[in-house]
Amino acid sequence: MARVTVEDCIDKVENRFELVLLTSHRARMISSGAQITVDRDNDKNPVVALREIAEQTISHDDLKEDLIHSLQKYVEVDEPEPETVPLIAGAGGNVEADDMEITADRMTEEELLKGLEGLSPPEARPEPPEPEDEE
Repeated sequence: MARVTVEDCIDKVENRFELVLLTSHRARMISSGAQITVDRDNDKNPVVALREIAEQTISHDDLKEDLIHSLQKYVEVDEPEPETVPLIAGAGGNVEADDMEITADRMTEEELLKGLEGLSPPEARPEPPEPEDEE
């Protein structure tokens, strides 16, 4: 096959910067052991990557997604939202509508400190005397 140039690939990937990023990423994948989809013909990895892009033997979108994923440091995981658990009814009573709503009181730091200052420290209890051994 004749030499692969950027013009052979520019109709597949319109942005030259993106073409360079995708080609270099694919060349790194090949050097780390990824399966190539065209004949090597004693070419180096960047040329093989360009040939794969020119012949469209690899998906441009898949390669782009793989590049983005490799550059991400933090991957956001969609976790299911916690389900609301109804309150358990007492021994013989029914749960009323008012019992279903739980509100949390918000307290500022100053209010918390004032409340803590109002608490009295626990009183020190005298230790009980140890029994003496009678000999």
